Parts: sequence; structure tokens; C-alpha cells
Amino acid sequence: MEKITLKEIAYALGAEAVGGADVTDICIDTRKITKGCLFICIRGARFDAHSFAAEAKEKGAAALMVDHQLAVDIPQVIVDDTSAAMLALSNYYRRKFVLPVVGLTGSVGKTTTKEFIALVLGAKYKTLKTQGNLNNEIGVPQMLFRLDYQTEAAVIEMGMNHFGEIDRLSKAVEPTLALITNIGVSHIENLGSREGILKAKTEILAGMKHGCPLILNGDDDMLQTVDLGDAYPIITYAVRNTENADFTAENILEKDGKTTFTVLFDNGNSRQEITIPTIGIHNVYNALAAFAVGCELAVDCQAAADALAAYVPEGMRQKSVSFNGITCIEDCYNASPDSMKASLTALADTAGNRKIAVLADMLELGDYAKKAHMSVGEMVVHNKIDYLFTYGEMAAYIVKAAKDRGMKNAFHFESKDELCKKLIPLIEKGDTIVFKASRGMRLEDVINKVYEVKKND
Repeated sequence: MEKITLKEIAYALGAEAVGGADVTDICIDTRKITKGCLFICIRGARFDAHSFAAEAKEKGAAALMVDHQLAVDIPQVIVDDTSAAMLALSNYYRRKFVLPVVGLTGSVGKTTTKEFIALVLGAKYKTLKTQGNLNNEIGVPQMLFRLDYQTEAAVIEMGMNHFGEIDRLSKAVEPTLALITNIGVSHIENLGSREGILKAKTEILAGMKHGCPLILNGDDDMLQTVDLGDAYPIITYAVRNTENADFTAENILEKDGKTTFTVLFDNGNSRQEITIPTIGIHNVYNALAAFAVGCELAVDCQAAADALAAYVPEGMRQKSVSFNGITCIEDCYNASPDSMKASLTALADTAGNRKIAVLADMLELGDYAKKAHMSVGEMVVHNKIDYLFTYGEMAAYIVKAAKDRGMKNAFHFESKDELCKKLIPLIEKGDTIVFKASRGMRLEDVINKVYEVKKND
């Protein structure tokens, strides 16, 4: 972050400043206080950071942002709502920089796409990208405050649960280019329908100037309906509906945990071979989107391809691990019906003797949960998966739906230990196993047990 004075912060927010200070960082957590930071006292559902103001001062904070003046001997800027003020201040700070800023959202794949885009842009620019899950109204401002005068491009991911959230984020970020990966059913409980989700996702245009490009997945049925007239040029990428798409993929080949394909662009007059070190058609879409962003921002095509080839999956996000002739796909960072479909399709497309799905609950689906888990069971059968193992209260509906459609090798367990006792002896050389669940289900407990036993066989 570039230095900013408390007086300037107060001016930007139309707020009152008590005392003066030079601010060189923004912090909201006393465990991460840096010397010279502005400590923003956020009121959360479980805590009120105003209670930690004295601790922030002791650890080196230069000033506080508060919603009422505190009896702490430290400069303070006083605002009505610290969370809203932080978002507003991040926009003021973002406007100090003239650079390409990619804003992206979507129901599935936005984080992997963000990683791909950052790699591609990194081939030409010093690029800032969203870290971890900092994609909401608290996280996005923290990312914007990491801009400095050495930054040459930024990739900012935007998530949401309700209408209006992406609108507010986009107005803070002011993207110069936006990307929507797809429209699924995540958060359908809050948004009512896929039409509602489309409306919420297209709020990403709220902070964009007219004439800035919008990149869309041309194979997504909902995104195909987007018509913006002359306000924003639409650029499309596709694998199936290739006739009118600007960027298309053909000759897709998966082998040894990698996917190779050819990108056609420039009205079909240009081609680029790409290899990504992961599998699944959904990752072809992600890489194709990133390549399109790179082309829009003048990244050399071969440099973009080389950057994509260097991708390393994060944590348990579509990470492929092979040992003793067995392939395990760890995909337990999050889960929704859309991402379940992507994982099961990727599993079905892999080479191998048997395809095994180990699944657990998709969380935060509310009244839609039963129907969503039943739909996953239907996907398992549709993709001709050989074995299904599930854990979790709602995951029982996955097995029920699979059995209702004739699948015999479908098993549900009340505990991970019982699941492991059935699964591990079954696994043999040539098998491919996908592990998929919401992060809160901690399916890595099963993964680690499989590795502990089978790697030593």
C-alpha cells in the first residue's frame, strides 16, 4: 500500500478525523497488525473490533477507523459504518492507479479462472490477484489496498450471496474488463432462480465504464441471453457453440493428468496450442477464458500458453495425486451442484479401470439441499461411475437417488471411519478416485487415511 494520511482518509469519506497520522497499511485483525496501519474496527456477527482498539495501538497501529470516538490515545477517523467506509475508502484508493483491472465472477470455476488469468497476465505485467477467499465486501477492499505504484495489472474475484453485493464490489473495484464464468445454482435459495443469479452476476457491470469489454462463456445457456446493446462489447469463448464464439477450443485430449487443446481465435485465423497440468472440461473453459483475457490485454499468445502450463492447483482444489497406479483427485475446497457435476464429468472422462466417487455434503443450500443432493446422485448414474461412497446427513440423498436409478455399488456411511473401512480395501491399481465435498465436511480425513494405507501397499 502507498502511504496515505488520516486527513486524506477523512476527506475521502466525508468523515471527522481526530489527530493526524501517516497510514501505510490497512488491518482488521489484531493478529495481523503492522506498524503504521489503520486498524478498522469492524462490527461482526460474533465480535466488535472496537473492543480491540487498545491492543491495536499497543501492537503499532498508527490510527483507528471507528463508528464512535474511543477513549484510546491514538488518532481516529470517525464514520457512520466502518464496513461501508472501508469499501468506500478502497474505491478512493483504487482510483489512484491507472491500470487494467479484471473483475470476475461466476457460479463455478471463478477461483481457478482467477489463478489462470493471473498467470497469463503475469507473463507481461506485475499482477495483483485475489488471495484465498478475500472476494466479499470485507475481502475485496483488503485486496485493493495492496495496490501500489509497481502494480501493472490486477485480477479481482467477486463472490456474493444476495442481490446488491456484486454491485457494491464492482463500484469499488471499477473493472476495466469483466468476466462471468457461468450461471449455476449456487445461492439459488437467496436469489430465487437462475434468472435471479444471472441478474446478480451481471451487477459486475455497475462499476465499469461504457466501452469496457465483458467476456462471457458462450456455452452457458443463461449467459447467451445477455444483450447489452452498444454499452459494453461482449467477447465469448466456447467449446460446444463454436460457430459465433470469439475464442474456441478443439482437439481436446486428456492424458497423464494433463489436458492439451487448440485455441482458435481472430475469426479462426489464429491458433495456439495449450497444455494445462490438470484435467476436466471445466478447466478447458477456465483456461480458455484466461487466454481470452490475455489477448484483450496484449499478452503474447505463446507467453500465455507457457504461463498456463505452469499452473499448480491450490490446496485441495482439483489436485491430482498419482501413486502405485492409483489416481486421486482432491477437490474438497468447496462444493455446489455445478462443481459436483464438473468433478463427476472429469472423473468419467479419465482413463482407468474403475471410477470411484467419494462425496460428502454440499453445505449452505438451505431448502434446496435435498433436491440438490438428489441431483448429484442422478449425475453419478449419468456419468456411469462404478462406485459411490458418501458421508454426511444430506449426502444420504445422493446414494438414494443413485440407487433409485439402478446403481448397485452405492454406499452411505454415518462416519468417515466406516467409509474408510469399506473404501480402502476396494481400491486397486488402475482406479481413479475423486473426493468432493464442501470444505466444512473435512473430507481430507478420508484422503489422508487412503494415502497412509495405499501408499505403503
